[in-house]
Amino acid sequence: MARFFIDRPVFAWVISILIMGLGLLSIASLPVAQYPQIAPPSVTIRATYPGASADTVANTVTQIIEQQMTGLDGLRYFSSSSTSAGTSTTTLTFETGTDPDIAQVQVQNKLAQATALLPEPVQRQGITVEKSASGFLMVVGLTSSDDRYEQVDLADYLISNLVNDLSRVDGVGSVQVFGAQYAMRIWLDPSKLAAYELTPSDVVAAVSSENAQISAGSFGSQPAPQGQMLNATITAQSLLSTPEDFEQIVLRAEQDGGLILLKDVARVEIGAEDYMTNARYNGQPASGMAISLASGANALDTAERVKARMEEFARFFPEGMEYVIPFDTTPFVLISIEEVVKTLIEAIVLVFFVMLLFLQNWRATLIPTLAVPVVLLGTFGVLAALGFTINTLTMLAMVLAIGLLVDDAIVVVENVERIMEEEGLEPREATRKSMGQITGALIGIALVLSAVFVPMAFFGGSTGVIYKQFAITIASAMGLSVLVALTLTPALCATLLKNEHGHKTRGFFGLFNRGFDRTIHGYGNSVNWLIRRPLRMMLIYLCIGAAMVLLFLRTPTGFLPDEDQGIMFVLIQGPTGATSERTDAVIDQIQHYFAENESANVESFFGVSGFSFAGSGQNMGIAFLRLKDWDERPGAEQSVQAIAGRAFPALMGIRDAMAFPIVPPSVIELGNVSGFDFYLQARAGQAHEQLLDARNQLLGMSGQDGRIASARPNGLEDAAQYNLDIDWRKAGAMGVSATDVGSLLSVAWAGRYVNDFIDRGRIKRVYVQGESESRALPTDIDKWRVRNSPGGLVPFSNFAEGRWSYGPQGLDRYNGVPAMQIQGSPAPGVSSGQAMAAIEELAGQLPAGFDVAWTGLSLEEQQAGNQTMLLYGLSLAVVFLCLAALYESWSIPFAVMLAMPIGVLGALVGAWLGGFDNGVFFQVGLLTVIGLTGKNAILIVEFAREQAEQGKPLYEAVAEAARQRFRPIIMTSVAFSLGVLPLVLSTGAGANGRNTIGATVLGGTVSATVLGVLFVPLFFVLVRRALGRPEPAEPAGSHA
Repeated sequence: MARFFIDRPVFAWVISILIMGLGLLSIASLPVAQYPQIAPPSVTIRATYPGASADTVANTVTQIIEQQMTGLDGLRYFSSSSTSAGTSTTTLTFETGTDPDIAQVQVQNKLAQATALLPEPVQRQGITVEKSASGFLMVVGLTSSDDRYEQVDLADYLISNLVNDLSRVDGVGSVQVFGAQYAMRIWLDPSKLAAYELTPSDVVAAVSSENAQISAGSFGSQPAPQGQMLNATITAQSLLSTPEDFEQIVLRAEQDGGLILLKDVARVEIGAEDYMTNARYNGQPASGMAISLASGANALDTAERVKARMEEFARFFPEGMEYVIPFDTTPFVLISIEEVVKTLIEAIVLVFFVMLLFLQNWRATLIPTLAVPVVLLGTFGVLAALGFTINTLTMLAMVLAIGLLVDDAIVVVENVERIMEEEGLEPREATRKSMGQITGALIGIALVLSAVFVPMAFFGGSTGVIYKQFAITIASAMGLSVLVALTLTPALCATLLKNEHGHKTRGFFGLFNRGFDRTIHGYGNSVNWLIRRPLRMMLIYLCIGAAMVLLFLRTPTGFLPDEDQGIMFVLIQGPTGATSERTDAVIDQIQHYFAENESANVESFFGVSGFSFAGSGQNMGIAFLRLKDWDERPGAEQSVQAIAGRAFPALMGIRDAMAFPIVPPSVIELGNVSGFDFYLQARAGQAHEQLLDARNQLLGMSGQDGRIASARPNGLEDAAQYNLDIDWRKAGAMGVSATDVGSLLSVAWAGRYVNDFIDRGRIKRVYVQGESESRALPTDIDKWRVRNSPGGLVPFSNFAEGRWSYGPQGLDRYNGVPAMQIQGSPAPGVSSGQAMAAIEELAGQLPAGFDVAWTGLSLEEQQAGNQTMLLYGLSLAVVFLCLAALYESWSIPFAVMLAMPIGVLGALVGAWLGGFDNGVFFQVGLLTVIGLTGKNAILIVEFAREQAEQGKPLYEAVAEAARQRFRPIIMTSVAFSLGVLPLVLSTGAGANGRNTIGATVLGGTVSATVLGVLFVPLFFVLVRRALGRPEPAEPAGSHA
C-alpha cells in the first residue's frame, strides 16, 4: 500500500484533503456540550391535591400512581415525595440510552390507568408528565429597577407573557416559576355570612352560575323566513373581568325585594393565584423562573435560544422592568471547552519543537506536523458521523491523541532518515525499504492502542457513556493516524526529504547530538549488562509490581472531579411551622453576609422563599449565587469551594434556620449535590416514627465519623399538626353530612378554585377562600357554620373538637418503599468512595430492616467502581490477543505485556503526587499509559525478533534492536510528554479534570520510557530462552 502512494504523491494528498474537508464541514455542525448525555433520562409525574396533608397525598395519590408504574421498559429506579402542601411528585429514572420520548409515552399510558382512581380535586387540577433533567440549566429573573412593581406584578407579567413562550423553546424541559399570576380572590367574612345565614358553598354556587359564558345563537340563522333581512349574532353574557363585576353577584333575593350581593359578605380583589413563593434579587423584589433542560437536549444551544428570546421580549417590557440571569450553568461549559482548545494548540506547538530538536531539519519536521491537522479534522468527521458532540471528554481525547498520532509519522520519518544515513540511498528508495521494515510495527501499534480503548466503548451506564467518548475519539484518531502514516507520510518522505549526509556537529544541534550519542552509547552498554543479569532485574521488577499494587489500593476512588463552575446554591431550611416572613428574614441575612464578606467574588444573589430542592413549604428557601468571572478571582481562596467553605461556619451561626452552602456537582443533571446521595429505606414495613429514629441515629453516627464532613436530611421535617376530631354521631343527630363538613373546610380554609375570569384578554382563575384573619388560629374554626339538612346553620364547636399532634410534612418513597433521603459530603482529603463505604458501615449498626439505597451520582459511582477491574482486565486481554495474532506466537506478547506494570506505576505516582482520585479521568489516563507502554515495547520487540530471525545471536540482536529503536522511542515519548504537559499545568475553568488526566499520563509516560526501555529487552530475552530456542554458542565468562 505504501509503495503505491510513494509513486503517486498527488493521490495521497487528495485523500488527505478530502479527510480534512469532511472534518471542517462537520466541526460547523457539531453541537458543543460540557459532558455527553451522562445523566440517564428521567420522567416526572406531578399532581396536586389542594389542602391535603402529606399522609393523605401519599395514600390517595402517590401510591396509586406508583402501583401502576409496572412493565416500563428500562426503568432503573423511581422516587416519589408527597408534601403537606398537597403536591405529589414521582420521578422515574431509566437506563442510559433509553429513548426519553418513548419512556414518557409509556409512563403516560400507565398513568391513564391510575387517573380514574385519583380523587376528583386532583383530576381537576390536572396531572403533568414531563421528561426533564433534575438540575436547573439557568434561572431567569424579572426585577423592577425603580421599585414601581411589586413581586406579584412581576410574577403576573412573567407568567402571562414569558413562561409559555420559553417553555416552547427547543430544548427546554420544564419551567419552575417563583411566583404566581393574578387571580380574582374572594375573601369571605364568616360573621357576615352567619348574619345573612349563608355558607361558603352558597357563595361558590352563586359565583359559578353567574360568572358564566352563555352562547345565545343569532338572529336569522338558517332556515329563515322568506325575505329575512337581518343576520346578527346575539351575545348575552361573557365571563366577568373586574372586582366590581364580581361584587355585584347576587347571592340571594329577599322577600321584600332587597338583594344580598357578594360585596355584603366578602372582600373581592385581584391578588395572586398562590402565595407560596417569594423571590428577591440582591435584596429587591423579583420574580423568576428556573429552566430545566429536556432529556437529551444540548445545554449551550438551549441557553443561547432562551437568551435570544429574552432579548427580544426585553424590547417590549414596560418601563422600569428588566431581566437578569442570576444563575447560568453554560458559561462554564464554553470556557472549559475554550481552555481545552487552548491546551490542544499548545500541545501541537510543543510537539513541533520536540521533533525539530530530534530530526534537526525543517523538511523532516514538517512531515509529522502535516499529519496532525489531517488526523484531528478527520476525527471530527468521525465524531459527527457517530452523533457525538464537542465536549470536554472528546477534546481531552484529542489532546491525548496528538502525542500518539505524531508517533506514527515520527517512526516513519526517523526510519527513512536512518536508512538514508546508514546506507546512502536516495529518499525514494530509502522510503520503500523503510516502509517494508516498519509497516508491521505501525499496524501493530495501532491495533494495540485501539485494543486498549475499544473495550471501554461497550460499558453500560453513565460511565459507559464517558468511556465511549474517549474510546471512539482515540481509536478513530489512531486508525486515521495509521492511514496517514501509510499514505501521506511516505509520499511526503519520498518527495520532501533530501539526502543530507552526516550528523550536524556545530551549534546547538551539535551539542545536543553529542550528548544524545553518549546517551545511546551508555544505553546500549547498560542493556548489554542488564540482559545478562536476569535474576537481580526480576527482583527489582517484582518490587515495582508490588509498589504498583500497593499504590493502586491506596489511591482513593471518585467519579468526576469537582469543578469551579462559577455558581453555587444555598439551601435554607427553617424550623418546622416557620412562616414565609421568617424565611425571608433569613434569606436577607444570608444576602447581607455575601454582600459584606464576599463582594469581591459574588456577582449576584437571587433568593427564593417557599421553594427548595428538598421540597416546598413556608420554611424552605433557596438562593442562587452567581460568582464573578474566573479571570477576576484567580486565587485558590477565591474558588467556589473556598467561598462555600468560608460560608458554612458563618451561615451555621444563623439562629432562625439551617443554611447549607452547596457547590453544584460536575454533572448537574445527575442531581444537585456533590458528595453522596442516598435513601434510608424501611424495608420491613416500619412506621414513619421508627424510620425517623433510624435516620436521626444514622445522622448522629455520621456526625461522629471523621470521614464524613457533613450529612443532612433532604426533605421536609415533621411538624405540629392540628387534628380535627369530628363526632359523626352528634353531627348526624344535627343533620350534618360529611360532604357538608368537607366542602366547608375545603372552601374556607384551603381555598376553592371556582372558575375563570378575563384579565386584559387572558383567562385567569377565580378563588374563594376565608379572610386571612378568620383562619389564623385554632379558635377560628368556631367562627364557621355548616348548613344542615333542615336548612339551619350549625357551629363547628357543636360536633367537633381539635387537638394538636405531630406528623409528617413530607413523605418520601424510593422504589415504592418508604424512605428518607440523606445527602452529604466527605471530609477534606477523603474521596466520595471512602465516604460511601463509611455510610454503609454505619448503616450496618442500625436496627434490622433498614437499608441504604444509593441514588443519582452515588449510584453511578458505585456501579462505575464495580466495573473498573473488569475494564482493565478486558483491555489487557484484547491487547494480548492482538499481539499474538500479529506475531503469530503465544509467547512473544508476554515480552510486551510484562512492560505494562512499569507504566501503570508511573501513572499512579503521578496521580498520587497531584492528589487526584481514581475516577473516570484517571482510568482513561491509565489506559492511555498502558497503550503507550505497549507501543514502546512493540518497537523494540519487533526489531529484535527480525534481527534474531536473520541469525544474529540473541543478546546481540536484542542489544542492536534496543540501540536502533532508542532514538524514535525517546523522541515519541518526549513528544507525547510535552503534548500532555499543558494539561498538567492548565488552570482556569474545568482545570481539575485536565490536571488529573495530564498528571496520570505524564507520570506513566516518563516511567514507561525511562524504565521500560531498560526492562523490555530483558523480557524479550527471558521469553525467548523460556521457549528453549537453540542459541548460538557464546564466549565463556560472559555470565555474571
